[in-house]
Amino acid sequence: MLTVSDIGLQYGKRVLFDDVNLKFTRGNCYGVIGANGAGKSTFLKILTGEIDPSRGHVALDKDVRMAVLKQDHFEYEEEEVLKTVIMGHSKLMQIMEDKNAIYMNPDADEADYLRAAELEEKFGEMGGWNAESDAGELLSNMGITDDKHHKLMKDMTGAEKVKVLLAQALFGEPDLLLLDEPTNDLDARTIAWLADFLADFKNTVILVSHDRYFLDMVCTHMVDIDFSKIRMVTGNYTFWYESSQLVARQRDQKNKKIEARKKELQEFVARFSANASKSKQATSRKKALEKLDFDEIQPSSRKYPFIKFQPERAPGGQILHVSNLSKRNEAGDLLFSNITFSMGREDKIALIGKESGAITALFDVLGGKTQPDTGTIEWGQTIQMGYLPNDNSEFFTGENDLNLVDWLRQFSKEKDEQFIRGFLGRMFFSGEEVYKNSGVLSGGEKVRCMLSRIMLSHPNFLLLDEPTNHLDLESVTALNNGMQEFEGCMIFTSHDFQIMNTVANRVIELVPEGMVDKMIGFEEYIRRKELTTA
Repeated sequence: MLTVSDIGLQYGKRVLFDDVNLKFTRGNCYGVIGANGAGKSTFLKILTGEIDPSRGHVALDKDVRMAVLKQDHFEYEEEEVLKTVIMGHSKLMQIMEDKNAIYMNPDADEADYLRAAELEEKFGEMGGWNAESDAGELLSNMGITDDKHHKLMKDMTGAEKVKVLLAQALFGEPDLLLLDEPTNDLDARTIAWLADFLADFKNTVILVSHDRYFLDMVCTHMVDIDFSKIRMVTGNYTFWYESSQLVARQRDQKNKKIEARKKELQEFVARFSANASKSKQATSRKKALEKLDFDEIQPSSRKYPFIKFQPERAPGGQILHVSNLSKRNEAGDLLFSNITFSMGREDKIALIGKESGAITALFDVLGGKTQPDTGTIEWGQTIQMGYLPNDNSEFFTGENDLNLVDWLRQFSKEKDEQFIRGFLGRMFFSGEEVYKNSGVLSGGEKVRCMLSRIMLSHPNFLLLDEPTNHLDLESVTALNNGMQEFEGCMIFTSHDFQIMNTVANRVIELVPEGMVDKMIGFEEYIRRKELTTA
């Protein structure tokens, strides 16, 4: 369907990738991965023809219809929502406009009406009579209710525009679907729906995503950009990650015999195939893994920061009791009310809700940053809390505008510079970087510093409001592992489905009348909610 031959891309002396030869076939979903700056989005732009490679070419089979998720959220401001979706099928839209123009022309003659009849036939063959209902169904599945289908795009919120543009890309079942970060700004319910949709999709999908749950659910192959090369590997993200780590460990053990290494890989593939039953594509993936060429599996150059939360003491019997909390914003609007719950020693709570501002407000109240309008918060005497707020700007301005060594030294009992530098090194601040001014850090660097601050305090309770914001995939993976291994209690929220699903054993959802509290995992909560609202 789509073939890449001898592709190379170079900017000056910097080579992004070279000698790329790949073939994308029908029925598969390909996840493009790579470190920040490796060229993932750039590679997608080469496939769409938006930019030209330095050498080589891309060949698309004849009559293949390609659809691309648009990144310009303001391109269709004066168009109706429903029409914007249908515009995803440009040929169908053109036929619709051409025939309507004939019917609206008072001077149309017999030849025009014969032309209109031909267009009507093509329109019917392309499913045109169901276009509006199909587009409406897509929108409804994404949470865009019927009353918004005829609104103008300029009247939609940012998150709603993302969903409309996604529906536009999916409309009409294109032969080839290219998606760059399709889960950005989507809620958990829509991400789960999209994962199911793509798992059932019979044509070809190529996508870039930092959402590991999403990559695991939909991908049959990973397209890994590393070492200035692009290599295609059979399997989803977890298979790629675990197998590349296994190969890296094997290569470090140079005295290991080749046959022993191959046997270990074969056993790993067998275990992975058996555990793939949750995915809708498990059967086809298992067959693909059984035919896997072990030379496909290569160690990765990616590095993962050290994130490990080690409590100084275990939490006691009383953890946290919250009673009748409520809070209004400065304008007097109610953010949350009737919040009452208690926590046990094993609880790791995922906090969710439609209004992110309300969730952050509750975190700020629990973290002691602001006071509630009503209610009480009782912490156990043994609790030592580590709080990562959504907005960390206060830690990097004014009197805290220090170099990284001095900034982190503020939060450490051990003041020795070598200790601080060693800790920063494990969080990817090395060499002269440790003397960089903390006020000029990027968003991701600030989050890594805030996580370092928490680790040095050795808390037994974590309060984390969107901890994955601004982090790359490697840092998110390390954070996920650290949260899973944490032996204390936790309340957190994240747009990363994998973290929510693998860490939480309890879900609290903020709703208009108060809260819903369920002692179940995140994915099960979302599925149950879908069943009750279907």
